[in-house]
Order: sequence, then structure tokens, then C-alpha cells
Amino acid sequence: MNKLILSSSAESKYILTGDIRALLSNKRARSLLKVKLKITEEEERILIDSDKPIEQVSHLLGLVAKYIKAEIVYDNEIALDIQIFHAKELEFQEFGEKARSIKNNNCEISDFDTFTKSLEANMINRRLYPLQLLSAYHMAFSQNACNFSVPGAGKTSIVYGAYTYLKNLPELSNKRVDKIMIIGPLSAFGPWESEYEECFGISAICKRINGALSSESKKQYFYGKTAEVILISYASVVSIKDSLKYFLKNNRVMVVLDEAHKIKNTNGGIIANSIMELAPFCYARVVLTGTPAPNGYEDLYNLFHFIWPNVDIPKYTIGQLRDMTHTQNDSRVSNLIKNIDPYYIRIKKSDLNIPAPVEHAPILIPMKDAQRRIYEFIEERFVSEVENRERDIHSILVRAKAIRLQQVATNPALLRASLSQFSEEVGVDFSTVEQEDSIIMSDVMRYYEDEIPAKYEACAQLIKDITKNGDKVVVWAIFIKTIETFQSYLDSIGIKSQALYGATPIATDGMTEEDVRYELTREGIIKEFHNPNSQFKVIIANPFAVAESISLHKACHNAIYLERSFNCAHFIQSKDRIHRYGLSSDVVTNYYYLISQDTVDSTINDRLHDKEARMITIIESAPIPLFNNLDDDGDEDIKAIIRDYVKRKNRKIQ
Repeated sequence: MNKLILSSSAESKYILTGDIRALLSNKRARSLLKVKLKITEEEERILIDSDKPIEQVSHLLGLVAKYIKAEIVYDNEIALDIQIFHAKELEFQEFGEKARSIKNNNCEISDFDTFTKSLEANMINRRLYPLQLLSAYHMAFSQNACNFSVPGAGKTSIVYGAYTYLKNLPELSNKRVDKIMIIGPLSAFGPWESEYEECFGISAICKRINGALSSESKKQYFYGKTAEVILISYASVVSIKDSLKYFLKNNRVMVVLDEAHKIKNTNGGIIANSIMELAPFCYARVVLTGTPAPNGYEDLYNLFHFIWPNVDIPKYTIGQLRDMTHTQNDSRVSNLIKNIDPYYIRIKKSDLNIPAPVEHAPILIPMKDAQRRIYEFIEERFVSEVENRERDIHSILVRAKAIRLQQVATNPALLRASLSQFSEEVGVDFSTVEQEDSIIMSDVMRYYEDEIPAKYEACAQLIKDITKNGDKVVVWAIFIKTIETFQSYLDSIGIKSQALYGATPIATDGMTEEDVRYELTREGIIKEFHNPNSQFKVIIANPFAVAESISLHKACHNAIYLERSFNCAHFIQSKDRIHRYGLSSDVVTNYYYLISQDTVDSTINDRLHDKEARMITIIESAPIPLFNNLDDDGDEDIKAIIRDYVKRKNRKIQ
């Protein structure tokens, strides 16, 4: 039988000798080596200079040996390395099975008691509900874990539960941590700080690293004494990556990726790559996201390679995961779920036992004359554009016209601004789309001279009805101009409000609650809103900017939707701001929907109702929810607008 002998070498990482001629004469074997390993071919030997670990090299050589019917022989050093690897592999398998047992609520009673007593002693202001407690215990045991729970499940409290346990372990424990670093959106900074105080009864010694600090200040901070809680924006990581590596190497840091979709990019995104480079230096790793795989199973790749950078948890390549996403009933999916199962926990909405909200019937609002005239003009232009485009209904121009329909249904004055100004709000670049022509713009320019939008008046009356007994309300709007103009309108009729959207500033380091500037920050507004004697009872917010990060359920139980888009994820996230764990059984959560009669508003309402039902079914039933085909790239939304338009036309004819 042929032999291939693998030896260690100083001049190269490995030397392969033996029946080299048989190997090189086999095209399949030779091709595999050349593609998968860095090799140099010599007459009697092959030099292997590979950065792959010995277990991967051994696996590849095993395949090569089968092709030429050869036996693999290892020298003593390599044989020992492989033995050590197999021992570690077995140890990790045992670890995974224990993590799976904990996830399934099969805990070792003594260990779990120790954990709960630690939380009782150190997390003095917060008692976790059973599923939170189990999740925190699983996270603390694993030290590296993902939490894919729905918004409102209390992921921040779960993390602090795991953190305080690990922080209070004996000094010599190899699991002990002493700092926590949260990498996340700016909007999450305030909630992490306030939750720390709510959990531990003291204010966090905290440092914010974001655009408010100079690049040099960010870098230098990590070479001196640092705070216990460090909050860093994803964008900031890129420029201070080397400083962060130094910091992580020299401290026992639990690193938390909040709203971790920023690292799902497997196509060389600079933020994702920078975060992945930090992974080997973290003492503990946590990934938080309610939507682990919105685009497909490939989104899972970086998440699990971050928490275990030296272990292939999914056991599938990015290409294979992408293929599994688009192949119906792929048999590999169940194996993938089994592979990742021990290392994540998901708490679903149905697990929270929150009182069901009241979904009030849509409030139909007839448009006034000028608004109706402008709307019908824009609608005709939209339908004409779709008909001219035939199958190209997802074109930028068609989408632009659809956005204009949504705007006019609320307030025709929004047409005064070019579409490019709304690109960020809707996630579409409209810079190439021309402004509406002058045929209708004269009506648009004098719109406020003729009338106040009917929706504004109806919404204001509803606000008065809700707040007259002291209740508070959040009004959701899609467009920033809507937020600004509606806030001005409320002010003109004596209703005080505050706005939360992208332009609302984030509190910076050194800004105290006594600082007059703090009142105008996101944190200041939310804090005042929670004050029973607050100066305002109305918040106007944009789901695109703040739906992921704020919690209003302790102060507010009413949401009015002044306008909505077709984006179901943002819609559900906005609803979750006031419908979260912690509501008592006697609390009634109310949702109100304002709809301009015989407009695209009705289409949006119907589409969202359908999408929400499908999305909730997926969320509640699937181990890893997959939403890649839910919106059909917006084509179905456009078709629905046309169908509803035709129905209205036919009714008028009859």
C-alpha cells in the first residue's frame, strides 16, 4: 500500500514525503492540494506552508490518500498535535451538550442555585423572570452565546445578569470578567446606562465612544484607566481597532454586540471585518439580535464565528448557507439548526405572557378638497408610470411615485421637498429622480393657505381624548417633514410634544441631567416622558430611527399611527416599544391607525396586516426565523396599490 508521510519542519510548516509521484500523477489529488493548501512541489517531497490548523491539513491529506489508495503516517510531533486536537474536540462536544441541556432547562441544581444566589446578592434591584434567568445562566455558563429573543424580552437585563455573575467570581477563576463593552447603535447607549442603574441600584461608571470624540481621544482612552461600562458605536470601531485589541488583550472584557446585524455582511464589509478581528481577544462574547437571519442562513455565519472564532459552529461555508436559503426543503437546514442549537437562546413574544393589546379599527378620514385634488393627480401619474414600465415595476421611478402617494395621503406640502431629502427615511436613493412638474406644484406650494391636513386634525383630536385623563401617547410617522410639521401644528393649538428621530441628539460624555442641553437629547426626552409630572404627554417618533432601541411601556400605553410604510419589520418594532415584558395584567395597550379614505393608506394597512400575520407565524414557529421572501422586493406592494386603485375606479363607474 502506498504511504504518505507528514513531518514537521523548520523551513516549512510541514513536509510531505513517501509516494509523491503517485500523488502528483493523480489530477484530482494534486488539484485538491493546490487549491486548498499553499504547496511547493519538489521531486521527492511537497512543502506545505499553510496557515490552516493541523486538523484541517490532516483532513485534506486524508482525502488525498483515498484518491491514491495510500496510508497517512505522521511523525511523533504531529501525531501528538492531532491527539491533542481530538481531545479538545471531544471536550467541546461535551461542553456543547451541557449548554444544550441548560437551554432545555436541565440544569445542575447546585450550579444553578449558586448562580441565582449571586444575582440576588449583586443584582439587587431586578429579579429576572424564569426565562430571563435561564437565558442569563446559559450565557454565563457558555461565556460565549447568542440571544435571538424578540424585542421587549429584556435582553439587556439578561446580559447584565450573566455579567454580574462572571464579574463576581473569585479572582483566580478563568471565567471571571471585570468590564463590559457594548458595541451598538448610538440609540442604544441610553438604555444600556439606565438599565444598569435599574439592575444594580447605582449609576454606571461609563464611557461613550462615538463621533463626539476626536479620533485621537478615542485611541488614547484605551491605554489608560477605563470605565467599567464602555459603549462604542459600530462606526467608531473601524478607526480604533488596534487600540481596542490592546485594551482587550490587557483586560477581562465581556464584549456585547447589540443589534448585531452590522456584522452579518460576509462580503468584506469594513465594519464586519473589524469586529471579527476583535473576536479572538475578547474574554467573553455576546451577540444580541431579534432577527438573526433576515436575509438568509448566511447571516448566521459571522454571528457564530464571532462568539467562537476558533470553532466552526455552523459547519457550513457561506456559499452552502446561501444555497440552503434558496433551496426549498433543503435537508441540510435541520443539521445546521442542530449544530448551532446549544449556543443560542430565543425568547418568543408568546413566552412573555403580556396582556394582548387592543387593535382599534382603522379610523377613516375623508380628505379635504385641495388634498383630494393633489392626491388624484399624483395617483394618475403613478398608475401611468407603472403601465408604461410594464414589468419593471420595481424601478426607482415607480418606487418614487409610490412614496409620493404616501406623502400626499398625509400632507401634500411634503411634495415641496425633493425626493432625495427622504432617501434615508425609506432606504432608497432618489437623487436621480426629478421633482414633480409645475402642473400640480402651484397647488402644492399654496396648500397650507387653503387647508390643514385632515389627518393632522383627526390625530390632534385623538390625542386630546387620550391625554385628557393624564394618559400619554406616542405618535408614529414615517417622514421627518411630517414629524416637524405635525409638531408645529400641535404647538399652534396648545399641545406640547417632543420629537424622536434621526436628528434628535444623543447625550455625550460629560453631559449631566442638569445640563440644559440634556433636555433636548434622546435620553433627556425619554426620561422626562417617564416622569409622572412631565411637561409633555406626546412623543412623535420615526420607526426607522428609533424603533429598535427605546422602551416606553412603563409610561405610555397608547400608540397612534399617523402614517405607515410597507416595511413590516419597522412596524412590528414600533409596536413593541409600548408592548413589552413588565406590563401588569390590568394594563391595556392601544393601537390606533389613521387612514386617509380611498388612498394608498388602506393598501398599506391591508398589506401590513397580511405581512404581520405571516411574520408572527414565522417568528413563533421557526427555530431561526427566515424573512428573505416576505416582502418580495416590494413588487407585491406596487401590485396591491394598482389593484386597489382599479377597485376604487370600478366602484365609481358603477
